[in-house]
Amino acid sequence: MSWQSRTQPIKVGDRVCYSRRFLQSISCFTGDMPQGRGTVTELKQIGQTTLAVIDWHGMDLPEKVNTANLSRCTEKGIMDHD
Repeated sequence: MSWQSRTQPIKVGDRVCYSRRFLQSISCFTGDMPQGRGTVTELKQIGQTTLAVIDWHGMDLPEKVNTANLSRCTEKGIMDHD
């Protein structure tokens, strides 16, 4: 994945996970959140905030997440851009 594609905003169809920065800010190191991988199915703009609607593939995680708290990821690893 090129630098340019890693720094583009999250879009529908991207495979995502919670960003390392976000997980550390809420002291979440174990459980479902750090392991969760999902696919963005829709983006909703609410003022200055963009929410991603995510299909977590059966995991019990929030369906809508601020895109600022997400990172794109691949099957083999995380493409984190924080």
